[in-house]
Amino acid sequence: MVMKIITFSFLICLFSKLQGHCKSDINLGFTLPLSAPIEYTPGFIGKAYIMETETSSRREPSFKAALTMESSEYKGRYLCSIQVFFGDVRVWSSGHYTKMYVSNKCIFELTEDGDMRLKRSNKRVGWRSGTSGQGIEWQSFNFPTDVMLSGQRLDVAMQLTSFPKDSTMFYSFEVLRDKIALFLNLDELKYSYWEYKPIENKTVNFLRLGPKGLDIFDDNSHRIGRIEQPLTRFLAIGNITGNLGLYSYKPDKGKFEATFRAVSNTCDLPVACKPYGICTSSKSCSCIKVMSNGDCNSNEEEWLSMKRLCDHEMVELEGVTTVLRNGTEARNVSKERCEELCKKDCECRGASYSVSEESCVMYGVVMGVKEIERESGLSYMVKIPKGVRLSDEKSNVRKWVVGLVGGIDALVILLLLSGFGFYYIRKRRKSLSQPQPQLQEEPIAE
Repeated sequence: MVMKIITFSFLICLFSKLQGHCKSDINLGFTLPLSAPIEYTPGFIGKAYIMETETSSRREPSFKAALTMESSEYKGRYLCSIQVFFGDVRVWSSGHYTKMYVSNKCIFELTEDGDMRLKRSNKRVGWRSGTSGQGIEWQSFNFPTDVMLSGQRLDVAMQLTSFPKDSTMFYSFEVLRDKIALFLNLDELKYSYWEYKPIENKTVNFLRLGPKGLDIFDDNSHRIGRIEQPLTRFLAIGNITGNLGLYSYKPDKGKFEATFRAVSNTCDLPVACKPYGICTSSKSCSCIKVMSNGDCNSNEEEWLSMKRLCDHEMVELEGVTTVLRNGTEARNVSKERCEELCKKDCECRGASYSVSEESCVMYGVVMGVKEIERESGLSYMVKIPKGVRLSDEKSNVRKWVVGLVGGIDALVILLLLSGFGFYYIRKRRKSLSQPQPQLQEEPIAE
């Protein structure tokens, strides 16, 4: 086959149908090296832009592709990747799932047969697109990361993923047959914390993000649901909170802003507080002291590394529940039976119980715990080591927890009222000790 020297339409040119035309001088056989500083530099970020889309207006953001090098958690090693930016927002990265580390140089190569590769200084390939002989057929839409762009389609069983820094857990936005949902993932554990179901429980086939919002379609390509938000440019999962947002561009501000968030209440997020923390009604975090040192500020991995809790006791936390769903469920059971089930299961760390439904749901993590009305008919229990108290001073753990959760907000209010009272009394005494000025009439403006 005779290879034809063509200008390579890399990644973002596939967006040209929606956003404009792509300009590039990259031909088959092109290579681009990017070198690191002579001495390892923490916080270093180096970019070599490969191409950029043309836009009809300077006020509109453009797509740009770049070869990047960033300092990593490993001293002396840098992360090497190809990244696509929409304005200043990174919307795709070759290193989203598989990271490539280099010591001093990162090399981008477009081979004569159309394969994109990232190489180290020793010429070893660390990443490749696998597009040999396919011309420009490959596109990043087939390999979604944590962003979905306007015009993009996400089929059933596909997902977006977002990885918090220095953590073993991750978030996912998934298209299921009966709903779309956000999930918290940790090892083999998986719990949803937000769901959207189409009308009349219809079957979902795919999603498409358009200028009017996120549309949901059935097997016959009929729209069966929509999260409406005009002028949406992309959808993204945050790698810190795990919240899902629809973003539009604000030309007057020159940046993207979230016009819709799936979870509007901070306490409804799974990581509003650290593991074994409680999100109170004032959006502050209190601590369930179940470790021997009773420190909620301990490293997250320490909390999550406790694999099996076998010889433990259960304690009920009054006035709290968890935002997590899809735990192991047992129906038609009493609260005492629910407590016993979790106690005997070494993988169970906490359980929620509904009096009205006589339902018990068990979880392998204690996360997403928040304060609720105490008369809601819901209760939440956690597993603690035998002989460990939740308070160093009180033996009644239930009273301690109630005081901890409900008392924090009351304490804040009491302190504020005390402060205002002290200020008023002091000001009043000061004013009485000084001569009063004569009042004057304020002239009426004409």
